[in-house]
Amino acid sequence: MPDAPAMQPLAFTERPPAEMQARAADFLALMAQRRSVRDFADRPIPPGILEAAIRTAGRAPSGANQQPWHFAVITDPDRKRRLRQLAEREEYEFYHGGRAPEEWLDALAPLGTNASKPFLEVAPALIAIFAQRHGLAPDGSHVKHYYVPESVGIATGFLITALHNAGLATLTHTPAPMAFLNELCSRPAHEKPTILLVVGYPAEGCEVPVAGGVKKPIEEIASFL
Repeated sequence: MPDAPAMQPLAFTERPPAEMQARAADFLALMAQRRSVRDFADRPIPPGILEAAIRTAGRAPSGANQQPWHFAVITDPDRKRRLRQLAEREEYEFYHGGRAPEEWLDALAPLGTNASKPFLEVAPALIAIFAQRHGLAPDGSHVKHYYVPESVGIATGFLITALHNAGLATLTHTPAPMAFLNELCSRPAHEKPTILLVVGYPAEGCEVPVAGGVKKPIEEIASFL
């Protein structure tokens, strides 16, 4: 029988119902302002913000607490320029090379997206999010990871929320295929790039498509049984 795991007291703050309701409403109002931005300013991000947000993402729950993720932060202009070239090559094939079925392109039409991705160079930071198919033990052997897509998805949600809470805008960009990110970010082959998160301040006068702010009502997304 394995030894019982070490335990510690839970750090938990219970709040009065009225405070809970106020905090829930305030957080909903904050997150209701979150929008995907494609027009970024080139202003630098204050020191420590990205690190704190990634630490927050690292607090996400994961299968067996294996934390199967890696966040590669890209701020070097030359690397961003190269990334844009590679991403736009894939995006051109998506939009014009027959990769995307017509119904997918029709679904994207209200958002006004296309193969041109200047924000990949303009935004001050890009965060490539990698899912680790397995871990590595000290002896170099493979350690199986469990619930990898679910775990990385939750951590990504934490990251986007932390960045929005800090006062930054984001865009989840997913060029397909994304294997070029492994070489560009010097990441091993057992890590799969899942999302390229664009981070920064919105450009002055930034506009976003009306369609992107239309969300389903709670009656369509939840059941209370």
